[in-house]
Amino acid sequence: MAQRRAGLGSNMTFCYGKEEGRKVAAPELGTTIAQHIPRSVGSHIAAVPREQFGVRALLKGLTSVGHLRRKRVHLQSLLDLRLEPATTLKSNPSHLKELNLSGNELGDSAVKKLCDLLIHPQFKLEKLHLCECSITEKQCLILTSALKSNPSYLRELDLSRNELKNTGVNHLCDILKDSQCKLERLRLRYCEITDEGSSALMSALKSNPSHLRELSLSMNELGDSGVKNLSDLLMNPQCELGIVDLSGCSITDEQGLTLTSGLKSNLSHLRELNLSENLIKNTVNHLCDILKDSHCKLERLSLNFCGITDVSSLTQCLTNAKALQFLKELDLRNNKIGDSQKKLSDVLRDSNCELK
Repeated sequence: MAQRRAGLGSNMTFCYGKEEGRKVAAPELGTTIAQHIPRSVGSHIAAVPREQFGVRALLKGLTSVGHLRRKRVHLQSLLDLRLEPATTLKSNPSHLKELNLSGNELGDSAVKKLCDLLIHPQFKLEKLHLCECSITEKQCLILTSALKSNPSYLRELDLSRNELKNTGVNHLCDILKDSQCKLERLRLRYCEITDEGSSALMSALKSNPSHLRELSLSMNELGDSGVKNLSDLLMNPQCELGIVDLSGCSITDEQGLTLTSGLKSNLSHLRELNLSENLIKNTVNHLCDILKDSHCKLERLSLNFCGITDVSSLTQCLTNAKALQFLKELDLRNNKIGDSQKKLSDVLRDSNCELK
C-alpha cells in the first residue's frame, strides 16, 4: 500500500491512499487503524458495523486523544466521510495542521460542517486539500467565507478538479486580497476557469504578492487579460513565485511573449515552469532570453506537446548560458523537433539535465 501510516500519539499521522491503483474501502482500513488505537478507545467501538468500522474507529481515536500534535489527517476515498470527520475534528482542533479530503464527494452537509470547523477560533490549519470533491460554485462561496474568517494560518490550498468556474474563483479572490492572507501554494487545476476568472484571480494576487510560492492553474483558460495580469504580478519585486504551472491554458505565442517578459524581469526565485500543452512553438525563442539571463536558476522546464518543430535556438542558448548549472529537467515530449534533437542531446550529455 503506497504511503500508509497510522498512529496515535505525539507524532500522529494518518495517510491512507490507493493500493495497486484501486480505492481502498473503509472495512479494509478498519483492522489497520484498530491496531494503532488504544484499548480504551477500541472498547467504545465494538458495536460499530463492520462496513463503517474503519472510519468511525479513526474518528473515535481523533476525538479521544487529547494531544493531537501532528499535523496531518488524510482521509482519501472513504465512503463514510459525508457527515462525521469535520464534526469529530472540531472537538479537538488546536493541533491539526493538514487536512486532506481529496477524492470524496462532500455534499452540502459536509461542506457546512467543514466550514464550522474552519471558523473555530482555535483552528490553525495550514494545509487544506479538497481536490476532486465535487465542490460547486455555491459551496465555494460558503467555504471561502469560512476561510476568510481565519486566513492568517493557511499556507496551502488545493481546490483542483472542482467546477468552481469564474463565480467560485471570484469568491476565492476575497481571501487572496486580504492582507492577513499568507497563502504560499495555490492549486486550481481543472476548475473550468475562463479569462474573466483568471483576470480577477491575478488582480487579487497582485494586491498581496509577497507570500505566494506556487501557482498551479493547468487546464484553465487565462485569456489576454489573465496573462497580462499574471505578467504584472511576476514583475512585482515582492513576487517570489518558485513554481508556475500553466499547462493546457490555451496560451498563444503572442501571450507567451507577454508572459516571458514578466518572468524575465524577476527571475531569481523561479525554479519550475510548466507551459506544456500550449501551442507556443515560437515562444521558445523568448524562453531562451530567460535561460541566458545570469539571474536564471530554473530547474525544470516543461514544454510537452507545444507544437515545437525546431530547438536549434534552445541548443545554442544552453551551450553558452549558465542555465545548465541549475537545469535538471527539460521536457520536450510530443514535439516534432526532428534532427535538432540530436544536437540538443549532445549539449545536455555532460550536464545534470535530463531530456525527456
